[in-house]
Amino acid sequence: MDQANILIIGGGVVGCAIAQAVSHRWQDVFLVEQFPKLGMATSTRNSGVNHSGIYYPKNSLKARHCVEGNRLTYEFCKRHNVPFRHTGKLVVAVDAHEEEELLALKKRGEENGVEGLRIIGPVEIRAREPFIRGVAALEVPSTGIVSAEELVHGYARVATNQGASIVTHARVISLEPSGETIRVGLRIGDEEDSQDETIDAKCVINAAGLFADEVAALLGNHSWRIYPVRGEYCEIRGPQSLLIKNLVYPLPHSDGLSLGVHFTKTLWGSVLVGPTATYVEGKDNYEKNRLPIADFAHSAKTLLPEIEERDLQLGYSGLRPKLVPPGGRGIADFVITRDPNVPQAIHLVGIESPGLTAAPSIANHVSELVGEVLN
Repeated sequence: MDQANILIIGGGVVGCAIAQAVSHRWQDVFLVEQFPKLGMATSTRNSGVNHSGIYYPKNSLKARHCVEGNRLTYEFCKRHNVPFRHTGKLVVAVDAHEEEELLALKKRGEENGVEGLRIIGPVEIRAREPFIRGVAALEVPSTGIVSAEELVHGYARVATNQGASIVTHARVISLEPSGETIRVGLRIGDEEDSQDETIDAKCVINAAGLFADEVAALLGNHSWRIYPVRGEYCEIRGPQSLLIKNLVYPLPHSDGLSLGVHFTKTLWGSVLVGPTATYVEGKDNYEKNRLPIADFAHSAKTLLPEIEERDLQLGYSGLRPKLVPPGGRGIADFVITRDPNVPQAIHLVGIESPGLTAAPSIANHVSELVGEVLN
């Protein structure tokens, strides 16, 4: 039976960032990912935005880790040659009724420590984004975009160079507390050609994303339920992609479900329009009953009147691990906690947006909790 100091379940951006952080301090670090490649789920099916931290309640984990993670993500990208662009963004009020909400968003961001926020008028909006319609906008200079896929692999590469072992096609099938360790049952390989193995780990970190509630349940912890919310994208390519220069957002949904259908100028020059937000059945439901392109065009025209349905084509979709059930309202905070009954286990649940941005800050937080277990 293999022995490990730390076993991380989940090879998305958060799991890989944790592997990078803890392998800097400890040896015998393992990361297991059930899919064939790292970051195949939520981590790379998003806008790739390095968020600022303006949206989240004061003193929440989302606010704290987003603001700190924004800085750390830029630093990591520079140090390890991960493609990124520090663009800033505009959050646009389309009419006078939305200006009060825009001011409230600015105040919340300032309370969270986001620097450089300012309200601009129509003239400055047009100077920044000539085709965007709005009466006012919140300028957010710290926002940018990164290559999500290369960020995931960057964290994994550093972790591996520090001695961590990363295994894909490895699904956790059992977790059994055994004295001061947790016995982790793994099924490695394809279903037709798999083998079962066991690792005894002093500390297990549940960073399983969409499946974090199921992993927690393997330890008898049924505190959380994840509700998958699908976000869909369209894409603008060719000459019409020149209508958007950087990042343009509407005000976020009042129910807290999403940040609204926004425009993201990608690193490769196209423009993403999305994501939408729809509760779905199943944690692999990326394509069933996709929204028609006309719905995206209708939403996009609010800010960009020149856009037409013919300018858009369907893009990819992603699933967010929401903790708020259908019909619920508000923003659920990240869950980052040691298991009350199995203190060798650390759970990360509901790590949705801004998880990509927050990943290095979350990793430092988790590293502190690992220190409580191992020291």
